[in-house]
Amino acid sequence: MTSDCRLLMLAAMYENGGNVAHRFLDGHPEMFVYPFESQLGTRFVVDALSSTFPQKYRWPVFALGATPEEDYHAIIDEECKVRARTPQVSKFRDATFEFSDEERRDIYCRDVAASPRTRGNNVAAFFRATFEAWKNYRRTGRQQVYVGYSPIIVVDADKILRDVPAAHVLHVVRNPWSAYADTKKRPVPLSLERYMLGWTLNQHFALLFQRLFPGRLHVVRTEDILADPARALRPLCDALGVETADTLRVPSWNGTALDEVYPWGTIRRATPSANGATAAELSPAERAAVRERAWQYLEVFDYVSFVPQ
Repeated sequence: MTSDCRLLMLAAMYENGGNVAHRFLDGHPEMFVYPFESQLGTRFVVDALSSTFPQKYRWPVFALGATPEEDYHAIIDEECKVRARTPQVSKFRDATFEFSDEERRDIYCRDVAASPRTRGNNVAAFFRATFEAWKNYRRTGRQQVYVGYSPIIVVDADKILRDVPAAHVLHVVRNPWSAYADTKKRPVPLSLERYMLGWTLNQHFALLFQRLFPGRLHVVRTEDILADPARALRPLCDALGVETADTLRVPSWNGTALDEVYPWGTIRRATPSANGATAAELSPAERAAVRERAWQYLEVFDYVSFVPQ
């Protein structure tokens, strides 16, 4: 199954614009774009990064002797399962979503039973089952690339690209000042030190795996997406062999244009001016501390002069 599964996984540190990029790709006529964050991780993910990043955002690990149904339920997929099972408590409750998690489970189990049990096959079956079970999904008859998004999953990009031979990864990076200013708005935000540890680790793995998997790991700046999404995403479309569609100019969900990306992401107004204003919300001391911790990547991504020193 993985040999013919065309998968694009989006990755980004928190508040770096991953959901923004995901929504701009949503209406593309050749892409099956996952409705929410595709949180593929399982509780079996235990490694050197487990204390830094939540298991739900990682590439999955499955129990050795598990059944297909147990594999399915191991995938956390919190946003989709909450919306399907308890819509009244989902932040996406106002989105019309005709979908049964039980039906998707049954489709998944049917599909994986017909192929060898591998991590790649499990993930491919999960995406295929999602779109088969989603009854009001807007089909064009041309969709061929499955698109998922999970924050920080770039740290597992090597596993994704080895497990799914036709896969690509798009890593989205945003200037660290705006990103940290937005994460401060969370009810229980990360400290500046811990947030910047995660931000720098994401850039390290993105640049490392871009070297190790040339042509399959792509990097785009949120600032470039906000300025001209079609132009910023054109190289990705070219690499995937799909058109640079006009739909790339407008964020959407299931093909319906969105006035703001929230609640799919914390960036409400996806504009360059709002992005710059967000960075300016930090105090001079905070701006200096972010610069100090991100210094080795500011030149790489052309952020040296994004905020005044």
